Amino acid sequence: MKYTRLTKEQLEELHPEFINFLASQSIDKDEWDGIKANNPEVAEQEIDVFSDLIWEGVLGNAKFLEHYSKNYIFLFHCTEVHMMTIIIRSLVSEVDLLKKEGLQWLSDNLFTDNVEVQRGQKVFADDRNLEIFNLVKQGAIFTDGDLFQQMENILEK
Repeated sequence: MKYTRLTKEQLEELHPEFINFLASQSIDKDEWDGIKANNPEVAEQEIDVFSDLIWEGVLGNAKFLEHYSKNYIFLFHCTEVHMMTIIIRSLVSEVDLLKKEGLQWLSDNLFTDNVEVQRGQKVFADDRNLEIFNLVKQGAIFTDGDLFQQMENILEK
């Protein structure tokens, strides 16, 4: 497997797509039930292949991600070739950017010496989707990019 197997809940959400996936391989419900009962390892392999296909689609369409920690916010904009980053860091250790109060503090202090903002860019080394997947494994979430674009506009002024 290139990525990770979808969870049971994710597979349930994608049930119609999984049925289509099996149908594309000429596997109907009766045959699938037989595979699960008689060849569970083959069933697991089919689920793994399906999971990788879904991840490839999601990661291929990924444009923006965000990752929050107690003192940092990482904003990512992914193109086909490179990833741009905006890193926001609270220099006040008591501030917790994972909490509503911390985000309010950040809003009030963004342009003070208590906040450090850095920008960066890197070209994807090997596999764009795998690099994005590794960010997701570390806790990044897919977003619509509003925060990245707002910060970009603020920084350009």
